[in-house]
Amino acid sequence: MALKAVPLSLTQANEFIEMHHRHHHKIPRDKFRVGCEVDGKLVGVATVGQPLARMLCDGYTLEVTRLCTDGTKDVCSFLYSRCARIAKEMGYKKIITYILESEDGTSLKASGWKLEKANCGGGSWNVPSRPREIVVHTLFGDEEKYPIGKKQRWARDL
Repeated sequence: MALKAVPLSLTQANEFIEMHHRHHHKIPRDKFRVGCEVDGKLVGVATVGQPLARMLCDGYTLEVTRLCTDGTKDVCSFLYSRCARIAKEMGYKKIITYILESEDGTSLKASGWKLEKANCGGGSWNVPSRPREIVVHTLFGDEEKYPIGKKQRWARDL
């Protein structure tokens, strides 16, 4: 099985994300995105943009904001590696991503990323200074579309 990187439009990436991602919706914008094909079939996508945490927006750091596959073996680590390579070629110094505390980071470890911070982020967007109506989305039974909980931040220096 040969994994092949392919360019995608944001619309194509978002369609794949909406169809396959376990707990996130599509994204409104990004810096770039890359897909992975096997035998001409799209099996995974990754979107990369500026860090969502404003304290990490230094002009030299990017964030993998979505990584989504159909479950094909090795696609996650392939896409994480491609994202890092592309970001480096663009002149960035670091790339980060967040995963749920319940995930083990195997694909990130396999592609040279390091756990930078555990038990971070994941708070509610509904705060007194900016109240938001919380809507629970369910796609797969009782699983929330946007689970609230702590995450892990992984990084790779470029």
